[in-house]
Amino acid sequence: MLSAKKIVYKTEGKILLQEVSADFMPGRLNLIIGPNGAGKSTLIKILCNQLQPSAGEVFYDGRNMDKISILELAKIRSVLSQNIDLAFPFTVREVVMMGRYPHFIGRPGSKDESACEDAMKFFEVENLASRNFLTLSGGEKQRVQFARVLAQIWYPEPGRSRYLILDEPLTFLDVHYQFDFMHKLNDLLKGGDVIIVGVVHDLNLASRFADYLVLLNKGKVLASGDKYSVLSKQNISIAYNMEPVIHFENDRMYLFFN
Repeated sequence: MLSAKKIVYKTEGKILLQEVSADFMPGRLNLIIGPNGAGKSTLIKILCNQLQPSAGEVFYDGRNMDKISILELAKIRSVLSQNIDLAFPFTVREVVMMGRYPHFIGRPGSKDESACEDAMKFFEVENLASRNFLTLSGGEKQRVQFARVLAQIWYPEPGRSRYLILDEPLTFLDVHYQFDFMHKLNDLLKGGDVIIVGVVHDLNLASRFADYLVLLNKGKVLASGDKYSVLSKQNISIAYNMEPVIHFENDRMYLFFN
């Protein structure tokens, strides 16, 4: 389990997160939603140790994150940030291999090579392996980055969870690849040892795929739980200042806005 306990984050006299607590369990898709400026990306950065909270703690399977070395954390936790730009003409295979850097010194071994090949196949970018990353489209670059972060945690760790943290992963993807990516996340969860936490903006995608939702508003947790309790008319009206029309069909929830 990945747990945030009473997280507070202050900067330049502003409070961006206020007493935020959430428990993200393995085997389910955990998504963070909320309007712009709600604190979603700030919380993600704190969960993956890119920012230090002003107060509160983060626990990985019951261990305080502050007690885990950077190298140890990198072997079990991978992060897809919003900024994925590279300045140098690496090949796609070289970019994906970057995910394996915490696992070897000097040259990658056969296990690292296999992880990269398998991750590229999983995200269907193996045909791009020899391409210059800088020549790819935005969507292709995003899928290559998916392969990189998955290669980092490709192999199960006996007795430990693996963590995949995603900050707005659907950026640059068309509708087909958005749904394809969400289905692939569900496939990853079938192993039972992977904890996925992601930020998305599309409420209909959140309602379609999330097992657990955290709705942030003005730096606070407005609601958390399943889609039925979180995506209510009242909560959405408070957070987004818009009242949705909610339609249910075959156990699926659809939200419409005027």
